Amino acid sequence: MVVTWDGPDDPQDPFNWSVQKKWWTVGLGLLASFICSVNGTILSVAHKSISEEFGVSDEPFPNSYWVTTSWGVGAAIFPLILFPLIEDWGVRPVVLSTYFCFMCLLIPIGLAQNFATLVAVRFFSGGCVPLMSDAVASITSNVFHGDRARSVPVCLYVVVYLGATSLGPVIGASILQFLDWRWIGYIELIFTAAISPILFLGLHETRGLAILRANAKRMRKEGKKAYTAEESHGKTLHQVFVKSVQRPICMFFTESVVFVATIWAAFSLGTVYLFTQSVEEVYGQLYGWNAVQAGYIQSAIVIGEILGAGLSLSTNHWYHASAARNTEVPGTPIPEARLYPAIVGGFFGVTGGMFVYGWAAYPDINWMVVTVGLTMVGFGTTAVVISIANYLIDAYSKYAASALAAVGLVENASIAFLPLAASAMYTNLGFHWASTLLGFVSLMLVATPFLVIKWGKEIRAHSPFMKDAIIVRQRDLGVIVGV
Repeated sequence: MVVTWDGPDDPQDPFNWSVQKKWWTVGLGLLASFICSVNGTILSVAHKSISEEFGVSDEPFPNSYWVTTSWGVGAAIFPLILFPLIEDWGVRPVVLSTYFCFMCLLIPIGLAQNFATLVAVRFFSGGCVPLMSDAVASITSNVFHGDRARSVPVCLYVVVYLGATSLGPVIGASILQFLDWRWIGYIELIFTAAISPILFLGLHETRGLAILRANAKRMRKEGKKAYTAEESHGKTLHQVFVKSVQRPICMFFTESVVFVATIWAAFSLGTVYLFTQSVEEVYGQLYGWNAVQAGYIQSAIVIGEILGAGLSLSTNHWYHASAARNTEVPGTPIPEARLYPAIVGGFFGVTGGMFVYGWAAYPDINWMVVTVGLTMVGFGTTAVVISIANYLIDAYSKYAASALAAVGLVENASIAFLPLAASAMYTNLGFHWASTLLGFVSLMLVATPFLVIKWGKEIRAHSPFMKDAIIVRQRDLGVIVGV
Protein backbone atom coordinates (compact mmCIF):
# COMPACT_ATOMS: atom_id res chain seq x y z
CA MET A 1 0.00 0.00 0.00
CA VAL A 2 1.40 3.36 -1.06
CA VAL A 3 0.62 6.10 1.44
CA THR A 4 -0.31 9.41 -0.18
CA TRP A 5 -2.60 12.36 0.44
CA ASP A 6 -6.30 11.68 0.89
CA GLY A 7 -7.28 13.72 -2.16
CA PRO A 8 -6.34 17.27 -3.17
CA ASP A 9 -8.07 18.76 -0.12
CA ASP A 10 -6.39 16.60 2.52
CA PRO A 11 -6.09 18.88 5.60
CA GLN A 12 -2.76 17.27 6.50
CA ASP A 13 -1.20 18.60 3.30
CA PRO A 14 0.61 21.84 4.31
CA PHE A 15 -0.65 23.52 1.13
CA ASN A 16 -4.18 23.13 2.54
CA TRP A 17 -3.46 24.61 5.94
CA SER A 18 -5.22 27.76 7.05
CA VAL A 19 -3.49 31.06 6.33
CA GLN A 20 -3.01 31.62 10.05
CA LYS A 21 -1.27 28.25 10.54
CA LYS A 22 0.97 28.82 7.53
CA TRP A 23 2.11 32.23 8.72
CA TRP A 24 2.55 31.04 12.30
CA THR A 25 4.92 28.35 11.10
CA VAL A 26 6.78 30.64 8.70
CA GLY A 27 6.98 33.33 11.38
CA LEU A 28 8.57 30.96 13.89
CA GLY A 29 11.09 29.88 11.28
CA LEU A 30 11.94 33.49 10.46
CA LEU A 31 12.36 34.27 14.17
CA ALA A 32 14.78 31.37 14.59
CA SER A 33 16.65 32.41 11.45
CA PHE A 34 16.95 36.00 12.70
CA ILE A 35 18.30 34.97 16.10
CA CYS A 36 20.91 32.68 14.55
CA SER A 37 21.92 35.01 11.69
CA VAL A 38 22.79 37.84 14.10
CA ASN A 39 25.64 35.61 15.25
CA GLY A 40 27.61 36.14 12.03
CA THR A 41 28.60 39.73 12.77
CA ILE A 42 27.80 40.30 16.44
CA LEU A 43 31.41 39.81 17.59
CA SER A 44 32.92 42.02 14.90
CA VAL A 45 32.50 45.16 16.98
CA ALA A 46 34.52 43.59 19.82
CA HIS A 47 37.56 42.63 17.76
CA LYS A 48 39.86 45.10 19.52
CA SER A 49 38.85 43.94 23.00
CA ILE A 50 39.29 40.30 21.97
CA SER A 51 42.67 41.03 20.39
CA GLU A 52 43.93 42.86 23.47
CA GLU A 53 42.92 40.03 25.81
CA PHE A 54 44.41 37.24 23.70
CA GLY A 55 47.38 39.13 22.28
CA VAL A 56 46.24 39.02 18.64
CA SER A 57 47.88 41.54 16.32
CA ASP A 58 46.26 43.07 13.24
CA GLU A 59 49.60 44.12 11.79
CA PRO A 60 50.32 43.48 9.01
CA PHE A 61 47.29 41.18 8.55
CA PRO A 62 43.80 41.58 10.13
CA ASN A 63 44.08 38.42 12.23
CA SER A 64 41.21 39.45 14.51
CA TYR A 65 38.80 38.89 11.60
CA TRP A 66 39.51 35.12 11.64
CA VAL A 67 36.65 34.86 14.12
CA THR A 68 34.27 35.89 11.33
CA THR A 69 36.18 34.17 8.53
CA SER A 70 35.91 30.79 10.25
CA TRP A 71 32.17 31.43 10.63
CA GLY A 72 31.86 32.05 6.89
CA VAL A 73 33.87 28.95 5.97
CA GLY A 74 31.62 26.79 8.13
CA ALA A 75 28.58 28.42 6.58
CA ALA A 76 29.87 27.58 3.10
CA ILE A 77 30.70 23.92 3.77
CA PHE A 78 28.05 22.56 6.13
CA PRO A 79 24.80 23.15 4.16
CA LEU A 80 26.26 21.84 0.90
CA ILE A 81 27.17 18.54 2.55
CA LEU A 82 24.61 18.08 5.31
CA PHE A 83 21.30 19.66 4.34
CA PRO A 84 20.39 17.31 1.44
CA LEU A 85 21.19 14.36 3.72
CA ILE A 86 19.01 15.51 6.61
CA GLU A 87 16.14 17.35 4.91
CA ASP A 88 14.19 14.10 4.44
CA TRP A 89 14.03 13.78 8.21
CA GLY A 90 11.55 16.62 8.09
CA VAL A 91 11.84 20.35 8.69
CA ARG A 92 10.91 20.26 12.37
CA PRO A 93 13.70 17.85 13.46
CA VAL A 94 16.25 19.78 11.38
CA VAL A 95 15.26 23.15 12.83
CA LEU A 96 15.10 21.95 16.43
CA SER A 97 18.31 19.90 16.34
CA THR A 98 20.25 22.64 14.52
CA TYR A 99 18.94 25.29 16.89
CA PHE A 100 19.96 23.18 19.91
CA CYS A 101 23.47 22.62 18.54
CA PHE A 102 23.81 26.32 17.77
CA MET A 103 22.71 27.20 21.32
CA CYS A 104 25.30 24.85 22.82
CA LEU A 105 28.02 26.38 20.66
CA LEU A 106 27.30 29.80 22.18
CA ILE A 107 28.46 28.61 25.61
CA PRO A 108 32.22 28.56 24.80
CA ILE A 109 32.08 32.10 23.38
CA GLY A 110 31.91 33.70 26.80
CA LEU A 111 34.12 31.08 28.43
CA ALA A 112 36.91 30.97 25.81
CA GLN A 113 40.41 31.05 27.28
CA ASN A 114 42.23 31.57 23.99
CA PHE A 115 41.67 32.91 20.50
CA ALA A 116 41.84 29.46 18.86
CA THR A 117 38.75 28.39 20.82
CA LEU A 118 36.77 31.29 19.41
CA VAL A 119 37.87 30.52 15.85
CA ALA A 120 37.03 26.80 16.17
CA VAL A 121 33.65 27.31 17.83
CA ARG A 122 32.66 29.97 15.32
CA PHE A 123 33.38 27.55 12.48
CA PHE A 124 30.73 25.13 13.77
CA SER A 125 28.20 27.81 14.74
CA GLY A 126 28.62 29.28 11.25
CA GLY A 127 27.77 25.85 9.86
CA CYS A 128 24.53 25.75 11.86
CA VAL A 129 23.13 29.09 10.68
CA PRO A 130 22.69 28.37 6.94
CA LEU A 131 21.27 24.94 7.80
CA MET A 132 18.65 26.81 9.81
CA SER A 133 18.07 29.34 7.01
CA ASP A 134 17.74 26.58 4.41
CA ALA A 135 15.16 24.86 6.60
CA VAL A 136 13.19 28.11 6.83
CA ALA A 137 13.29 28.40 3.03
CA SER A 138 11.92 24.86 2.88
CA ILE A 139 9.08 25.84 5.21
CA THR A 140 8.11 28.62 2.80
CA SER A 141 8.10 26.35 -0.25
CA ASN A 142 6.24 23.63 1.66
CA VAL A 143 3.26 25.75 2.70
CA PHE A 144 2.92 28.35 -0.08
CA HIS A 145 2.23 27.17 -3.62
CA GLY A 146 2.89 29.34 -6.69
CA ASP A 147 5.03 32.40 -7.31
CA ARG A 148 2.37 34.89 -6.22
CA ALA A 149 1.88 33.25 -2.84
CA ARG A 150 5.63 32.92 -2.27
CA SER A 151 6.62 36.48 -3.17
CA VAL A 152 6.13 37.96 0.30
CA PRO A 153 7.60 35.00 2.26
CA VAL A 154 10.69 34.86 0.04
CA CYS A 155 11.15 38.61 0.44
CA LEU A 156 10.84 38.34 4.22
CA TYR A 157 13.24 35.41 4.29
CA VAL A 158 15.96 37.43 2.52
CA VAL A 159 15.42 40.66 4.43
CA VAL A 160 15.41 38.85 7.79
CA TYR A 161 18.76 37.24 6.98
CA LEU A 162 20.33 40.45 5.69
CA GLY A 163 18.77 42.58 8.43
CA ALA A 164 20.02 40.23 11.15
CA THR A 165 23.51 40.30 9.62
CA SER A 166 23.57 44.10 9.58
CA LEU A 167 22.09 44.37 13.08
CA GLY A 168 24.82 42.14 14.52
CA PRO A 169 27.31 45.01 15.02
CA VAL A 170 24.52 47.24 16.39
CA ILE A 171 23.49 44.67 19.01
CA GLY A 172 27.13 43.91 19.78
CA ALA A 173 27.84 47.62 20.25
CA SER A 174 24.90 48.07 22.64
CA ILE A 175 26.30 45.27 24.83
CA LEU A 176 29.96 46.32 24.57
CA GLN A 177 29.12 49.87 25.59
CA PHE A 178 28.21 48.69 29.11
CA LEU A 179 29.71 45.22 29.55
CA ASP A 180 32.78 43.12 28.82
CA TRP A 181 32.92 41.50 25.34
CA ARG A 182 32.23 38.07 26.86
CA TRP A 183 28.74 39.25 27.70
CA ILE A 184 27.98 39.34 23.98
CA GLY A 185 28.15 35.54 24.08
CA TYR A 186 26.27 35.28 27.38
CA ILE A 187 23.40 37.53 26.34
CA GLU A 188 23.12 35.87 22.95
CA LEU A 189 22.93 32.50 24.72
CA ILE A 190 20.25 33.72 27.14
CA PHE A 191 18.12 35.15 24.35
CA THR A 192 18.52 32.06 22.16
CA ALA A 193 17.61 29.73 25.02
CA ALA A 194 14.55 31.83 25.92
CA ILE A 195 13.07 31.34 22.44
CA SER A 196 13.72 27.57 22.29
CA PRO A 197 10.54 26.48 24.16
CA ILE A 198 8.40 28.45 21.72
CA LEU A 199 10.05 26.69 18.80
CA PHE A 200 9.79 23.28 20.42
CA LEU A 201 6.09 23.65 21.26
CA GLY A 202 4.87 25.71 18.31
CA LEU A 203 6.74 24.63 15.17
CA HIS A 204 4.72 22.35 12.87
CA GLU A 205 6.17 19.82 10.46
CA THR A 206 5.77 21.16 6.91
CA ARG A 207 7.61 18.65 4.74
CA GLY A 208 4.99 16.53 3.00
CA LEU A 209 7.31 13.56 2.65
CA ALA A 210 7.98 13.53 6.39
CA ILE A 211 4.25 13.74 7.21
CA LEU A 212 3.45 10.86 4.86
CA ARG A 213 6.35 8.81 6.21
CA ALA A 214 5.06 9.30 9.76
CA ASN A 215 1.61 8.13 8.61
CA ALA A 216 3.14 5.06 6.94
CA LYS A 217 5.16 4.25 10.06
CA ARG A 218 2.05 4.45 12.21
CA MET A 219 0.16 2.16 9.82
CA ARG A 220 3.01 -0.39 9.87
CA LYS A 221 2.78 -0.48 13.65
CA GLU A 222 -0.88 -1.37 13.17
CA GLY A 223 0.17 -4.37 11.07
CA LYS A 224 -0.39 -2.88 7.61
CA LYS A 225 2.17 -3.01 4.79
CA ALA A 226 2.30 0.71 4.09
CA TYR A 227 5.09 2.72 2.48
CA THR A 228 5.50 6.08 0.82
CA ALA A 229 6.47 6.19 -2.86
CA GLU A 230 9.94 7.43 -1.90
CA GLU A 231 10.46 4.63 0.64
CA SER A 232 9.60 1.96 -1.93
CA HIS A 233 12.42 3.04 -4.25
CA GLY A 234 14.60 5.21 -2.03
CA LYS A 235 18.20 6.15 -2.74
CA THR A 236 21.14 5.40 -0.50
CA LEU A 237 22.73 8.15 1.58
CA HIS A 238 25.83 7.89 -0.58
CA GLN A 239 23.80 8.55 -3.77
CA VAL A 240 22.05 11.52 -2.20
CA PHE A 241 25.35 12.92 -0.90
CA VAL A 242 27.14 12.65 -4.26
CA LYS A 243 24.29 14.33 -6.13
CA SER A 244 23.89 17.07 -3.51
CA VAL A 245 27.56 18.04 -3.84
CA GLN A 246 28.04 17.48 -7.55
CA ARG A 247 25.01 19.26 -8.99
CA PRO A 248 25.51 22.74 -7.43
CA ILE A 249 29.20 22.74 -8.38
CA CYS A 250 28.38 21.49 -11.88
CA MET A 251 25.72 24.17 -12.35
CA PHE A 252 28.08 26.89 -11.14
CA PHE A 253 30.67 26.03 -13.79
CA THR A 254 28.36 25.01 -16.67
CA GLU A 255 25.36 27.33 -16.29
CA SER A 256 26.30 30.89 -17.23
CA VAL A 257 23.22 32.28 -15.49
CA VAL A 258 24.05 30.52 -12.22
CA PHE A 259 27.68 31.68 -12.46
CA VAL A 260 26.78 35.34 -12.99
CA ALA A 261 23.97 35.32 -10.41
CA THR A 262 26.27 33.70 -7.86
CA ILE A 263 29.10 36.19 -8.36
CA TRP A 264 26.69 39.13 -8.18
CA ALA A 265 24.93 37.90 -5.03
CA ALA A 266 28.24 36.98 -3.40
CA PHE A 267 29.71 40.41 -4.08
CA SER A 268 26.60 42.19 -2.78
CA LEU A 269 26.50 40.17 0.44
CA GLY A 270 30.27 40.41 0.82
CA THR A 271 30.07 44.21 0.88
CA VAL A 272 27.69 44.03 3.87
CA TYR A 273 30.32 42.04 5.79
CA LEU A 274 33.07 44.30 4.47
CA PHE A 275 31.35 47.20 6.24
CA THR A 276 31.99 45.48 9.57
CA GLN A 277 35.65 46.31 8.93
CA SER A 278 35.64 49.50 6.86
CA VAL A 279 33.00 51.48 8.80
CA GLU A 280 35.08 51.49 11.96
CA GLU A 281 38.16 52.62 10.02
CA VAL A 282 36.34 55.33 8.02
CA TYR A 283 34.32 56.83 10.86
CA GLY A 284 37.20 56.44 13.31
CA GLN A 285 39.73 58.34 11.22
CA LEU A 286 37.34 60.96 9.83
CA TYR A 287 35.23 61.74 12.88
CA GLY A 288 37.11 60.16 15.80
CA TRP A 289 34.41 57.60 16.52
CA ASN A 290 35.11 54.49 18.60
CA ALA A 291 34.09 50.89 17.82
CA VAL A 292 30.78 51.18 19.68
CA GLN A 293 29.71 54.29 17.75
CA ALA A 294 30.77 52.67 14.48
CA GLY A 295 28.68 49.63 15.40
CA TYR A 296 25.58 51.74 16.00
CA ILE A 297 25.86 53.54 12.67
CA GLN A 298 25.47 50.26 10.80
CA SER A 299 21.77 50.38 11.65
CA ALA A 300 21.60 52.65 8.58
CA ILE A 301 22.26 49.57 6.45
CA VAL A 302 19.21 47.88 8.00
CA ILE A 303 17.03 50.85 7.08
CA GLY A 304 18.23 50.50 3.50
CA GLU A 305 17.52 46.76 3.52
CA ILE A 306 13.94 47.39 4.60
CA LEU A 307 13.56 49.91 1.77
CA GLY A 308 15.02 47.36 -0.65
CA ALA A 309 12.41 44.82 0.44
CA GLY A 310 9.76 47.46 -0.19
CA LEU A 311 11.07 47.93 -3.73
CA SER A 312 10.97 44.20 -4.39
CA LEU A 313 7.39 43.85 -3.15
CA SER A 314 6.08 46.98 -4.88
CA THR A 315 7.51 45.90 -8.26
CA ASN A 316 6.05 42.39 -8.33
CA HIS A 317 3.55 43.62 -10.91
CA TRP A 318 6.45 44.12 -13.34
CA TYR A 319 7.05 40.40 -13.21
CA HIS A 320 3.41 39.35 -13.54
CA ALA A 321 2.78 41.83 -16.36
CA SER A 322 5.47 40.11 -18.44
CA ALA A 323 3.11 37.15 -18.96
CA ALA A 324 1.31 39.14 -21.63
CA ARG A 325 4.42 39.20 -23.85
CA ASN A 326 5.70 35.66 -23.18
CA THR A 327 5.78 33.77 -26.49
CA GLU A 328 7.72 30.83 -25.08
CA VAL A 329 5.15 29.67 -22.51
CA PRO A 330 2.14 31.96 -23.13
CA GLY A 331 0.27 33.04 -20.04
CA THR A 332 3.20 32.69 -17.64
CA PRO A 333 5.59 35.46 -16.56
CA ILE A 334 9.03 35.63 -18.13
CA PRO A 335 11.67 34.53 -15.55
CA GLU A 336 14.06 37.35 -16.52
CA ALA A 337 11.43 39.89 -15.45
CA ARG A 338 12.44 39.01 -11.89
CA LEU A 339 15.70 40.87 -12.50
CA TYR A 340 14.19 44.33 -13.04
CA PRO A 341 14.38 45.32 -9.33
CA ALA A 342 17.98 44.01 -9.22
CA ILE A 343 18.96 46.49 -11.96
CA VAL A 344 17.44 49.36 -9.97
CA GLY A 345 18.99 48.19 -6.72
CA GLY A 346 22.37 47.35 -8.23
CA PHE A 347 22.76 50.67 -10.04
CA PHE A 348 21.14 53.20 -7.70
CA GLY A 349 21.79 51.21 -4.53
CA VAL A 350 25.06 49.29 -4.38
CA THR A 351 26.94 51.22 -7.11
CA GLY A 352 25.60 54.66 -6.18
CA GLY A 353 25.96 53.96 -2.48
CA MET A 354 29.60 52.98 -2.84
CA PHE A 355 30.38 56.19 -4.70
CA VAL A 356 28.62 58.26 -2.01
CA TYR A 357 30.31 56.29 0.78
CA GLY A 358 33.68 56.87 -0.91
CA TRP A 359 33.56 60.46 -2.13
CA ALA A 360 31.69 61.96 0.81
CA ALA A 361 34.45 60.65 3.10
CA TYR A 362 35.98 63.99 4.09
CA PRO A 363 36.24 65.33 7.65
CA ASP A 364 34.49 68.57 6.72
CA ILE A 365 31.47 66.74 5.23
CA ASN A 366 28.82 65.79 7.76
CA TRP A 367 28.86 62.12 8.77
CA MET A 368 25.19 61.81 7.77
CA VAL A 369 26.13 62.13 4.09
CA VAL A 370 28.50 59.16 4.32
CA THR A 371 25.79 57.27 6.17
CA VAL A 372 23.40 57.81 3.27
CA GLY A 373 25.84 55.74 1.23
CA LEU A 374 25.50 52.88 3.73
CA THR A 375 21.72 53.07 3.46
CA MET A 376 21.89 53.01 -0.33
CA VAL A 377 24.09 49.91 -0.32
CA GLY A 378 21.71 48.14 2.07
CA PHE A 379 18.81 49.07 -0.22
CA GLY A 380 20.56 47.76 -3.31
CA THR A 381 21.88 44.56 -1.74
CA THR A 382 18.41 43.46 -0.66
CA ALA A 383 16.88 44.19 -4.06
CA VAL A 384 19.66 42.25 -5.81
CA VAL A 385 19.56 39.19 -3.53
CA ILE A 386 15.74 38.92 -3.56
CA SER A 387 15.62 39.28 -7.34
CA ILE A 388 18.31 36.65 -7.87
CA ALA A 389 16.60 34.18 -5.52
CA ASN A 390 13.25 34.63 -7.25
CA TYR A 391 14.81 34.42 -10.71
CA LEU A 392 16.66 31.17 -10.02
CA ILE A 393 13.52 29.62 -8.52
CA ASP A 394 11.50 30.53 -11.62
CA ALA A 395 14.16 29.73 -14.21
CA TYR A 396 15.28 26.38 -12.79
CA SER A 397 12.12 25.07 -11.10
CA LYS A 398 12.96 21.64 -9.61
CA TYR A 399 16.70 22.37 -9.89
CA ALA A 400 16.36 25.68 -8.04
CA ALA A 401 17.63 24.16 -4.78
CA SER A 402 20.89 23.17 -6.45
CA ALA A 403 21.25 26.59 -8.09
CA LEU A 404 20.64 28.32 -4.76
CA ALA A 405 23.10 25.94 -3.07
CA ALA A 406 25.77 27.13 -5.51
CA VAL A 407 24.90 30.73 -4.66
CA GLY A 408 25.06 30.01 -0.94
CA LEU A 409 28.43 28.31 -1.22
CA VAL A 410 30.09 31.25 -2.98
CA GLU A 411 28.19 33.84 -0.91
CA ASN A 412 29.54 32.42 2.33
CA ALA A 413 33.03 32.12 0.87
CA SER A 414 32.75 35.80 -0.05
CA ILE A 415 31.69 36.89 3.44
CA ALA A 416 34.55 34.84 4.83
CA PHE A 417 37.38 36.24 2.72
CA LEU A 418 36.35 39.53 1.03
CA PRO A 419 36.41 41.56 4.27
CA LEU A 420 39.96 40.36 4.93
CA ALA A 421 41.00 42.75 2.18
CA ALA A 422 39.10 45.70 3.66
CA SER A 423 41.90 47.04 5.86
CA ALA A 424 44.52 46.81 3.11
CA MET A 425 42.18 48.35 0.52
CA TYR A 426 41.11 51.29 2.64
CA THR A 427 44.67 51.89 3.89
CA ASN A 428 46.57 51.53 0.62
CA LEU A 429 43.99 52.92 -1.81
CA GLY A 430 42.45 55.42 0.57
CA PHE A 431 38.80 55.75 1.52
CA HIS A 432 37.78 57.33 -1.80
CA TRP A 433 39.35 54.91 -4.25
CA ALA A 434 38.71 51.75 -2.24
CA SER A 435 34.97 52.42 -2.29
CA THR A 436 35.20 53.57 -5.92
CA LEU A 437 36.80 50.26 -6.89
CA LEU A 438 33.91 48.40 -5.28
CA GLY A 439 31.48 50.74 -7.03
CA PHE A 440 32.98 49.96 -10.44
CA VAL A 441 32.83 46.22 -9.77
CA SER A 442 29.16 46.64 -8.89
CA LEU A 443 28.60 48.66 -12.06
CA MET A 444 30.06 45.85 -14.16
CA LEU A 445 27.78 43.33 -12.48
CA VAL A 446 24.71 45.52 -13.05
CA ALA A 447 25.33 45.18 -16.80
CA THR A 448 24.92 41.39 -16.72
CA PRO A 449 21.11 41.23 -16.30
CA PHE A 450 20.68 43.27 -19.47
CA LEU A 451 22.43 40.46 -21.35
CA VAL A 452 20.36 37.82 -19.58
CA ILE A 453 17.14 39.70 -20.39
CA LYS A 454 18.12 40.14 -24.04
CA TRP A 455 19.30 36.55 -24.61
CA GLY A 456 17.14 34.79 -22.03
CA LYS A 457 15.22 32.66 -24.52
CA GLU A 458 18.42 31.48 -26.21
CA ILE A 459 20.08 30.76 -22.87
CA ARG A 460 17.14 28.61 -21.78
CA ALA A 461 17.20 26.74 -25.11
CA HIS A 462 20.80 25.64 -24.47
CA SER A 463 20.38 24.78 -20.79
CA PRO A 464 19.22 21.22 -20.00
CA PHE A 465 18.19 22.34 -16.52
CA MET A 466 16.08 25.25 -17.79
CA LYS A 467 14.48 23.08 -20.50
CA ASP A 468 13.04 20.85 -17.78
CA ALA A 469 11.63 23.92 -16.04
CA ILE A 470 9.91 25.00 -19.28
CA ILE A 471 8.36 21.53 -19.66
CA VAL A 472 7.05 21.71 -16.09
CA ARG A 473 5.44 25.08 -16.81
CA GLN A 474 3.86 23.81 -20.00
CA ARG A 475 2.47 20.76 -18.22
CA ASP A 476 1.05 22.96 -15.49
CA LEU A 477 -0.82 24.87 -18.20
CA GLY A 478 -1.77 21.72 -20.07
CA VAL A 479 -0.39 23.05 -23.35
CA ILE A 480 1.56 19.91 -24.27
CA VAL A 481 -0.36 17.54 -26.51
CA GLY A 482 -1.57 14.51 -24.59
CA VAL A 483 -1.26 16.13 -21.16
